[in-house]
Amino acid sequence: MFNRSFHNLFIESMIVGATLLAGTSAYAEDRNLVTTGTQANIPTAIAQTPKIPAIDSDVTIPQTNKMSQVTSVSQFSDVQPGDWAFQALQSLVERYGCIAGYPNSTYRGNRAITRYEFAAGLNACLSRINELIATATSDLVSKEDLTTVQRLQEEFTAELATLRGRVDNLESRTAELEANQFSTTTKLSAEAIFVITNAFQGSVNGDNTVFQDRVRLVFKTSFTGRDTLNTRLTAGNTTTLQLPGGSAEGLQTFNLAPSNNQVAVDWLSYYFPVGSKIDAYIGAVNGVYFDFVPTLSPYLDSATGGGRALTEFASSSPIYRIGGGAGGGFNYRLSDQLILSLGYLAGDHASPQPDSGFFNGQYSAFGQIAWNPNKNSGIGLTYVNAYQNRGAIFDLGSGFTLVGTQQANTPFDRMITNSYGVEAFYKFSPRFAVNGFFGYTNAKNLAGSGSADIWYYALGLAFPDLGKQGNLGGILVGAEPYRGGNPAPANDLSLHIEGFYKYQLTDNIAITPGVIWITAPAQNNDNQDAVIGTVRTTFTF
Repeated sequence: MFNRSFHNLFIESMIVGATLLAGTSAYAEDRNLVTTGTQANIPTAIAQTPKIPAIDSDVTIPQTNKMSQVTSVSQFSDVQPGDWAFQALQSLVERYGCIAGYPNSTYRGNRAITRYEFAAGLNACLSRINELIATATSDLVSKEDLTTVQRLQEEFTAELATLRGRVDNLESRTAELEANQFSTTTKLSAEAIFVITNAFQGSVNGDNTVFQDRVRLVFKTSFTGRDTLNTRLTAGNTTTLQLPGGSAEGLQTFNLAPSNNQVAVDWLSYYFPVGSKIDAYIGAVNGVYFDFVPTLSPYLDSATGGGRALTEFASSSPIYRIGGGAGGGFNYRLSDQLILSLGYLAGDHASPQPDSGFFNGQYSAFGQIAWNPNKNSGIGLTYVNAYQNRGAIFDLGSGFTLVGTQQANTPFDRMITNSYGVEAFYKFSPRFAVNGFFGYTNAKNLAGSGSADIWYYALGLAFPDLGKQGNLGGILVGAEPYRGGNPAPANDLSLHIEGFYKYQLTDNIAITPGVIWITAPAQNNDNQDAVIGTVRTTFTF
């Protein structure tokens, strides 16, 4: 009977034998043995041997040089049977079919099999014999074979011991690789927009047709495989069409870019998970809430601003444009259908001056509950508390008005605002969806008395895959932020009417013509309606 001290020596020796063949030389690589088991145990008490599942010998290894089962060692044309050990192993192979070679029956080398290779082959036969014992077919294993195996085991003790040490080393290295298998990677995505646009009427800075551009390069870096660091470079030469009274009504998404094609880092953010239910966000440059918060406008809103609706107003509710800068937030999945979003952004975060800084300057604090009962519908309730000491209410923290009339954006020089909104969408069919929003902002004057009521709302219709897959048609009617009860003459209601059709020319090129109609710009019926025509071509890669 065999000494049980060798039990662990055979457990993984076949794996190491194959690794040695792959790592020492080209010859050793071609000498790799495919075995039918991974554990060898010739115990003193056969009944104590655990069952080891066998690997089907008919499994095909998907390599250029496929392995096939060989039933006789004598078929290995480049292996010389020089001693009794080879003949003994040959006998075991012929009885139990426990070694495989290349289909042409060679090791593709010019030297005899090494002792380590032999030990690996011996381990394969030990594993096969162990399987027969464990499956109650021990009567198929003769006492003579057990005696032969014991003798081989004793003669190759040193090789088996060496294999064991190398197996332990490989296990340690494998565990380290599994724990650190992700390497830092950076991916580049880009968007280029060419635009021909013109205000056919209603513009106060000219009615000439213009050709403008905007380019964005986004470097997305991941350190763990679950996080993303976004660094965006932007350049453009867009000029905003000015409406009467300094109104930002009709501002298009591509207008958000540096002028004169100067390159600037205009977005720096980091996304990472916290546990299994929280997705966190940090914005260092131009952080905004719709970077991470569900806007409940899945068909008109786009992450880049170049793929769907033409204007900032039609993309999503203006409430998401109150405040911006640097800060952070997170989405907490209360359930599969319910998401809680919280955030804080500061516009004066980089300035140490009085009435500035991350906590003492302009800020906005955000909260939202979004409920998606299924993938075809959703509704959100939103609240924003903000402080402005310069600039506009709807400015993303930049001081640059993005949506609404001048009366609604700057009712006072210094103010606290409390904003409330509801947003929803419903997809009636794969080719028709509706979305809408309603919002109210109350602004309190901090430099004196008084307050202002600001309203905004819209209803949008989306027609996905209109004409062909990837296309999108859209219509939106609503009122950009306006001040209710404003003194005459600027107390009229302005309407925003927009229609566009995105034609997906190729996977990377989309052409979007559209029209924007603003009635009573600057809340004044005396002002001529503004009609803006645009043809936007978007390249993504």
